[in-house]
This record gives sequence, structure tokens and C-alpha cells, in this order.
Amino acid sequence: MAKAPVLTPRADDFPRWYQDLVGKAELADNGPVRGTMVVRPYGYGLWERMQQELDARIKAAGAQNAYFPLFIPQSYLAKEAEHVEGFAPELAVVTHGGGKELEEPVVVRPTSETIVNDYFSKWVQSYRDLPLLINQWANVVRWELRPRVFLRTTEFLWQEGHTAHATYEDAREYAARIHREVYADFLENVLAMDAVPGRKTVRERFAGAINTLTLEGMMGDGKALQLTTSHELGQNFAKAFETRYLSKDGREEYVWQTSWGSTTRMVGALVMMHGDDHGLRVPPRLAPVQVVVLAVKGDDAVLDTVRGIGDRLKAAGLRVHVDDRTDTPFGRRAVDWELKGVPVRVEVGPRDVENGTAVLVRRVPGSKEPTPIGALPEILPSVLEDDQALLLAQSRQRRHDRTVEVTTVEEAAEAARTGWARIAWDTLGVEGEARLAEQGVTVRCLVAEDGSVPESDDQPGNIAVVARAY
Repeated sequence: MAKAPVLTPRADDFPRWYQDLVGKAELADNGPVRGTMVVRPYGYGLWERMQQELDARIKAAGAQNAYFPLFIPQSYLAKEAEHVEGFAPELAVVTHGGGKELEEPVVVRPTSETIVNDYFSKWVQSYRDLPLLINQWANVVRWELRPRVFLRTTEFLWQEGHTAHATYEDAREYAARIHREVYADFLENVLAMDAVPGRKTVRERFAGAINTLTLEGMMGDGKALQLTTSHELGQNFAKAFETRYLSKDGREEYVWQTSWGSTTRMVGALVMMHGDDHGLRVPPRLAPVQVVVLAVKGDDAVLDTVRGIGDRLKAAGLRVHVDDRTDTPFGRRAVDWELKGVPVRVEVGPRDVENGTAVLVRRVPGSKEPTPIGALPEILPSVLEDDQALLLAQSRQRRHDRTVEVTTVEEAAEAARTGWARIAWDTLGVEGEARLAEQGVTVRCLVAEDGSVPESDDQPGNIAVVARAY
């Protein structure tokens, strides 16, 4: 009898494949309240590595970490009309606490622009206090109607940056810097993700912002996923919360602001962009475990060898796990590590010990070959870098192969069935964007003719990138 596949094939049912993989790779389970999730240790390990890499880049950009309360007075959100209107359908509101009805309902934070501004207005007095660059790692709640683990959940984890600046130009440049030096660099050089940098249309930008910069990625099924965003808030929140400073000229001025964030959605993106029918494929620079050393059988010579290999690879600076659980069948363990997408497996059995070799299994290209044990510390760092580069190249090739140039709304909608379309923004316009939205297709972003981020919505030559999205 043929062995049943571990995962539903992607080509048969991509959403089912995704759910299978999230569960069987032990990334997360559904929580007890609809739309929530329990992130399991392996999934959280991926998020921790993302946190570490992002946090280092955020601090290099000058921001410091802080923490703001989970509960926000409902009246705060009402101070910025566009913001409250944008978030109203997603809010979770607490009306009772300690067995009593609250004098004022409180909102479980959907994002923190309002409460941050309340404190910025106290902390900023003079131009000497600017720029004020703050980031926080936290959870937020947005009442999600169509939840999917990691991609859209009622509660999720994220970082959110909030900054105040003396001038429009300074704020604009800082939002662009975060977009470029933090997010784009992280996606390309750590997650090995091809991402299109662009500018959101007015219809798609963040509620309360004057501009939203985005990075859009193509998933394995050809749909788009918004990976990160960086917003120019202008002075909208500053005026609502009286966040002002005394300028060098002695005049009171409103600050200019930005906000920016990335979330546990990145874990879902990792699954959908790099996963295959055998499981995850984790980029080596991200992987909590870069190399797993497996004992095929449990005799002393094999166990001593795998433990020795593990020690030497750790000494070489690699993140290594030694799997010597020989009371669990080797085949089951190998499949589990393949599902988890560990970049390299080093498999050692009795015959390998005799020959002084190990079987080197590379998850990304799917290759398997005998390798001298003594050579492993020297060759594995370059193997991991090669596989990192291969994942990025594959994601770029997918977008190239599944993106078409079109000239009409109808052609754009048709192309979005299987991939992305590019159409001149002058041709599409807001009316064409609305027609696409009726068919479940959105303008993911605007890009300039040379692929850069446009300076404005109406910059000549702007191109709309059109797709169905998660």
C-alpha cells in the first residue's frame, strides 16, 4: 500500500497545505477563542530570530525600545477621526472591570498611535527633544472576521515604531530609512524574500497617514502578502493631541510623525513563500537550528561521533542541534526535521562511522551526498550561504515568471487569478482601482518606472502592481 503524503500537495489545495504545514511542523495551534493562536516553541523560535534581527536594525536606525499600556481610553481614538473610522470594525472594547461597569470604556490596543501621542505631548517641549524615536515589542488585538493562523489573527505579536520630528522632510526621510534599511534589508538578507517596495494608494494606506510605504511579497500560489509598512503620519495625530515643540526661533510648532511595524505575519509569509510539498524551507541566516546532526542508530560509536560533530560545528559558530533520540525511529525523525525546514541534516550511521563520512542532506536544493566528517566545519558555512542565496533567487524567479504587463482593467483582473499584473497608474486610476476591488483584486502598491518608490501618487510614469492578497 502506498504511503499517504504527510502534507496536502500545494497544487491540490494551497490553503489546506498551509494549515497542514503550520500544524505538522509544530509552529502553532488555534487558540480557544476564535481567531487566536497558540505559538508553539518552534514557531516562536522563528519569531525570536526575526525579533533579534529586526531589533538590531531598529536600534542601528536610532530608535529605543519602550512599552505602552495594552488598554487605551476609548476617547483617545475618537480624537483622530480617520484613524477611529479605519479601526472601528476591528476594535475590542472593555466595558466592565473588577465586577463593575467602567466610567469610560477602554479599547484593547489595535495600534498605539493615540496613546503614544498622549505621552509624546508631555515628553516633547523643545526642538532639543527631537527627533524622538521609540519602538515597542507588544501584542495587539484586531477583531478578525476571517482568521488564518499567523496571517490574520485576532491577537498577534509585532513591533511598532513611533517617532516625532521637527520637520516634514526629517519625518519623511526617517520613514523611508526604516522602509529601506530595516525592513527591505531584513527581508532580503535574512528571510531571503523577494519583495517589491512601493507606495500605497490613498485607498489602501494606513488610516490617519498621509503616505504609506510597503513591501509586498508573492506567495507560492501567486497571491500577494503585505510584509511590512512604514507610515508618514504628517501632523494629524500631533494636532489631535497637541504634540508641539518650541522651535529655535521661539515659535510653537506641531511635530511631524511616523509609525511603522512588522508582525508574526512574517512567519506565515515564510511558510507560503519558501515552503514546498515536503514542509518548510527556512533560510539559513534565520534558522534557529541551521544544522541538525542525526544518529541513525544508537550504538556508542555513532552517538560519540554525532556528539563530537555537534561540538565541532558549534565551535565553528553554527547553530546546531544533536538528535540522538534513537528510541524514536530514524525515518520519523528525518521527516520531522524536513517538515521543520532545518537547512542541513548531517546523518550518521554505523557504516558512516567506519568510513569517516556522514550523509549531508541540504533542505533547500533537496540534495544528499556523503561528505568527510572532518570537512564539515569548513564546508558547511559556505553551503548555508549558497542555500540562502538560492532561496532568494527562487522567490525572485517566481515573481518574474508570474507577473504580466497589462493595459486594461479586465486584463489585470484576469492576470490576478494566477499571479500579479502591472498596469500604468494613469490608465487604471482610482476608478479602475474601485472596479478591481469589486472583484477582490487590489492595487498592492505604486512603483516608479525604474522600480523605485515614487515620490508621490501622481508622479508621471507610476505603475500599479495589482494582485489578489491575503
